[in-house]
Amino acid sequence: MIRLPMLAALVATLFTAPFAQARANEAVTHFTLDNGMEVVVVEDHRAPVVQQMVWYRAGSADEPKGSSGVAHFLEHLLFKATDKLESGEFSATVAANGGRDNAFTSYDYTAYYQRVAADRLGLMMEMEADRMKNIRLTPENIRTERDVILEERNQRTENNPAALFSEQLNAAQYLNHRYGVPIIGWKHEMEELDLEDALSFYELYYSPNNAILVVSGDVTPEEVRELAEATYGQIPTNPDLPERLRTEEPPQIAERRLTYRDDRVAQPYVRRSYLAQERDSGAQEEAAALLLLSELLGGGTTSYLNEKLQFDEQIATYTGAFYKADTLDDTTLDLVVLPVPGVSLEQAEAALDKVLEEFIETGVDADHLDRIKAQLRADQIYARDDADRVAHRYGSALAIGLTVEDVQAWPDVLQAVTPDDIMHAARTVFDKRASVTGWLMKEDAQ
Repeated sequence: MIRLPMLAALVATLFTAPFAQARANEAVTHFTLDNGMEVVVVEDHRAPVVQQMVWYRAGSADEPKGSSGVAHFLEHLLFKATDKLESGEFSATVAANGGRDNAFTSYDYTAYYQRVAADRLGLMMEMEADRMKNIRLTPENIRTERDVILEERNQRTENNPAALFSEQLNAAQYLNHRYGVPIIGWKHEMEELDLEDALSFYELYYSPNNAILVVSGDVTPEEVRELAEATYGQIPTNPDLPERLRTEEPPQIAERRLTYRDDRVAQPYVRRSYLAQERDSGAQEEAAALLLLSELLGGGTTSYLNEKLQFDEQIATYTGAFYKADTLDDTTLDLVVLPVPGVSLEQAEAALDKVLEEFIETGVDADHLDRIKAQLRADQIYARDDADRVAHRYGSALAIGLTVEDVQAWPDVLQAVTPDDIMHAARTVFDKRASVTGWLMKEDAQ
């Protein structure tokens, strides 16, 4: 699925250096409970609200083979009954207390959150700790919720040719790693998920020593520690928690191609993905260079691809570049070109290749890079006003092996990237032998 780049949502106003450097770090406290649960507290006393998030280091890439979708399936099932709550009572209690809650599953983690008035934090912790170990599932739960996730797949994937195309491209990119399997799961495996699958995943991964608690908002570290010890701290450590090992992708030594045809396609396009380095703890420089490279190439109306293919040659209606830095294992940098009517996908791909060659030859426009860095800094400043974005930033990072120090250093790492760093990253990543090129088109298109 095509996603707009982060910078498309930013205001164009640039901030001066003194303002951009203000409040360089949030007020963050990090500690670990005796049972191994990590806790991050981000204080912000401007409003009497708080967000609690519990992140489990278990996502779809941690699923056993043959049970794709079980991580997301379990996420749904955690809103059923527990030892203390009836099915649906968790969310009803959050709503009755004026809050909102939800959950989501990714390749590398599953997270649950509630946003409530600060004086309701203790109640949220009690309920979240309860469902960490005390869910009560029935065969009826399994049947009804399995139907729910299958319908979700029908709506979001089966009825969306772009989503089906994306699944096939990811599967071609990752031959051995679980990133090649959709988070929601393959339909034929989802249909077979049962109570044993769900409970096995739950009992293995849902424990305090595999979880990160992030609380952001109108709280103090002392208050959070006291509440966390009284709730989560009473849950015993799981001594059988396995080391987080993934099947490794073999070296890719040949470019791969695919064509997906579907009569429902409204706009044909070319997409190419390259294997790329992920963001690593204590060594974030390459990921920072790749992020800035993606923004330079496809981060908005002034991007290199946009100027060359939309304005100069007028062969594209849209171009984009996307880099997913926050993964546990090797990630991708993706490029997209939507050609104007009358321009074939073959022509669009050839134009993309030509522009990439030109970029490698001409290098980085220093002024453009400075503008992007200023926009990124501005976005980082604004993000500190949003308890949800703050909690996401720390929770997702710690769930993939980064540290609080990595999170706080990231803005400065980005600012320190040089044009030479970006060009080195470009020459490294744009290797067709580590790429997949896909065409999405109508069934009868030539």
